Amino acid sequence: MMKASDIRQSYLDFFATKDHKIVPSVPVVPQDDPTLLFINAGMNQFKDVFLGTGTRPYTRAADSQKCIRVSGKHNDLEEVGHDTYHHTFFEMMGNWSFGDYYKVEAIEWAWELVTKVWGLPKDKLYATVFREDDEAEALWKKVTDIAPSHVMRFDEKDNFWEMGATGPCGPCSEIHIDLGEGFCDKQHIPGHVCNVNAGCSRFIELWNLVFIQYHRDETGKLNLLPAQHVDTGLGLERTVAVLQGKTSNYDTDLFTPIFDEISNLTGKLPDSKINLPAFRVIADHIRALTTSITDGVIPSNEGRGYVMRRLLRRAARYGRNLDMREPFIYKLVPAVVRILGDAYPELKERGEHTRHVIKSEEERFNEVLDRGLEIFDEIVATLGKKGQTVIPGTEVFRLYDTFGFPADLTRLMASEKQLTIDEDGFESEMEAQRQRARDAHVFAGGGDLNWDELSAGEHSTFVGYDTMSQSAHIRKVAIDGKDVSLLLDQTPFYGESGGQVGDKGEIKGHGFTVRVTDTQKRGDQVLHIGTLTEGNDIQAASVEATVDKELRLSTARNHTATHLLHKALKEVLGDHVNQAGSLVTPERFRFDFTHFEGLTEEQIRQVESIVNRHVREDLKVSTFVTSISDAKAKGATALFGEKYGEQVRVVQIEDYSMELCGGTHLDRTGQIGYFRILSEEGIAAGVRRIEALTGIGADDMLQKEHALLGTLQSLLKCREDEVLSRVEALMDERRALQKEIKRLQQSTAGSTLDAVLANIKEVAGVSVIAASVQVGSVDELRVLGDKIREKLKSGVAVLGSQLDDKLNFLCVVTDELIKDKKLKAGDIVREVAQQAGGSGGGKPHLALAGAKEVEKLQSALDSVEGIVGKLLGAG
Repeated sequence: MMKASDIRQSYLDFFATKDHKIVPSVPVVPQDDPTLLFINAGMNQFKDVFLGTGTRPYTRAADSQKCIRVSGKHNDLEEVGHDTYHHTFFEMMGNWSFGDYYKVEAIEWAWELVTKVWGLPKDKLYATVFREDDEAEALWKKVTDIAPSHVMRFDEKDNFWEMGATGPCGPCSEIHIDLGEGFCDKQHIPGHVCNVNAGCSRFIELWNLVFIQYHRDETGKLNLLPAQHVDTGLGLERTVAVLQGKTSNYDTDLFTPIFDEISNLTGKLPDSKINLPAFRVIADHIRALTTSITDGVIPSNEGRGYVMRRLLRRAARYGRNLDMREPFIYKLVPAVVRILGDAYPELKERGEHTRHVIKSEEERFNEVLDRGLEIFDEIVATLGKKGQTVIPGTEVFRLYDTFGFPADLTRLMASEKQLTIDEDGFESEMEAQRQRARDAHVFAGGGDLNWDELSAGEHSTFVGYDTMSQSAHIRKVAIDGKDVSLLLDQTPFYGESGGQVGDKGEIKGHGFTVRVTDTQKRGDQVLHIGTLTEGNDIQAASVEATVDKELRLSTARNHTATHLLHKALKEVLGDHVNQAGSLVTPERFRFDFTHFEGLTEEQIRQVESIVNRHVREDLKVSTFVTSISDAKAKGATALFGEKYGEQVRVVQIEDYSMELCGGTHLDRTGQIGYFRILSEEGIAAGVRRIEALTGIGADDMLQKEHALLGTLQSLLKCREDEVLSRVEALMDERRALQKEIKRLQQSTAGSTLDAVLANIKEVAGVSVIAASVQVGSVDELRVLGDKIREKLKSGVAVLGSQLDDKLNFLCVVTDELIKDKKLKAGDIVREVAQQAGGSGGGKPHLALAGAKEVEKLQSALDSVEGIVGKLLGAG
């Protein structure tokens, strides 16, 4: 029996023999495509080729692409766990032709692979074609030996592929296999007939061959493309199940090691209607979590992060079905890495980081899961009493907002109780929250600019690596009063990208000067945003564009320092450290990196020392452009989640550091001057942030610290080397004084205690104390109350005290009165405080309240006996 890894490799090997370039899978986080949360098909990385906006140095390609489908049009989440073949994460094997071969080769090679290489029975295979595609139908019968009756026509729903409402599209041809009668999952439905595209699991689609030959315009008309493409997709999980003779994808070696590990951790077997779905969901979700977190996604409350948080919390809830109440999902990461790590090496490289991120997120959710489940049960019980079957949207939102339950998790739990949720009501609550968020923020910029064209031609060529001043021509200008946006044919200004802020400077032309305050990239445009400081209009196209040299150099100091910092962190903490984001400005920089715990002071000092050593060594900083494969072969660090073309820019600091980077840098590290870490903190599960200074900023920091040290010397009247010992002596003296104060307070408290206990009165046979006391703090009041409760043995005490301009009341009740008389300190102190315009509450044995009407302290205490008497009478 072929292993899944062998099947994947045999696919790639087959197309390598057909002169296909074997390309690596791109990260599941798409770059430069705002329409996608995740890569959900093999063709995503070639979308620009199909749209005609990009090219590749090859015309044939094949790969196995990591894909995630959990949202939008392609959303398989609800089916996961309830059938044998739907997944949130899957691998899509594909082969492509970019204007090269077409239908003949695509059909012929697909048939050759599935029947000759993989040996699938020809009499069980079916081919579908678009109802108007006579060519494809004829080719199936001509270039393969498929049974003619097994070539079937279907309409647009099944056999016509479109990228969107407009754009590239074309007919497709699918290969289906008949698995046999025992595989049908709809035999119980009256009138169901098993057939291709009939919606049952007996006939399943294996391979989709898309023939991209049209472009659909805005009117809906199909226009022939100048070049015809092939785009195919073959799901690895389904293919493996068929070739291994399994009835379920979950029975293949892509999943069984994960099932085994779940069994080891839970002590359960996937042998019941409760356990099996839980095993499937957890095994599926850990694959999606591992691959997405590896590629840079961190669970959060928005975007991709929220999708992953939903998956993790859904898996954790299913873990409860297996009696798992402690974090355990993170322990499944090594099993995923063992299965997929050879095909996708990044899973091995970042496995420890992925484990820590998942563990942290599990721990966070576990803290609220039990309470959330209690609230859910209370909601269900209330509905049952009312005979209702729909959970209100307000309650769904409460579970989401307070306890972190995604709506689909509540929907799942509701379905287990034969209930539904009010989807519209929940969405209404969510929209109200979104509106509150919008009202709380002020958004700057945005919108389309009203451009005036001053000259025609190419634009936005960046020349700023080599110069900070350049003669240029304005292609377009947009003016709103004194606010200006300019588009130049070529520019020395760096547009904000890669974490580096945009340049500032000046653009001068005939009769006008623009002070550039920001430079932004918008698609392929470099926008120079600024203010007219001279002149009122811009008519001349010729200008001199000059970058602020000092700001650019300060930014370059910080950017080059991030490369040294990245390497130093790896040396001190380990190779699992990877950049997770950055912001580089002239004043300072921040650097986000993957690590699972805070740095110690010693580690911070080590990192600083390593960076500053390489600054003093004045290493040469050089750049070169090469192919992505050559750069990686040389050892260049590529950032996870970044999209790189075939040609990349490499920044090398002698033999110490080499990274792919498009930013501006120094010529030598000595120009950094001095490097200093300001702070280090956690910003998300498994992600830390360092803020740091270089150059002038670091010098200023040293000067401030020197001045502070001088001030301390002056105050302490000592030498610099004596400051520490003097401060330590003062702290020891302070601790001694605090002990003495506490001793005196305890002595005073003893006297106060005796005085309070001398004022016991009887109310309905219960000892009651109401007394005004003088204390230094609420904590001291609480300590006094505890001591009175111990001495009372049986009784109620209410103490009142004025602290600053506020009254504080404390009530204590002994245990047997709580049990036998149903007295509660919270109830008593609340009513007492109300007499002085206050409120409060707490636990049955001790409760606190506050009030503002200080003149009513005594009258409030006088009410205690009546309040206790009333409560005893009620009991």
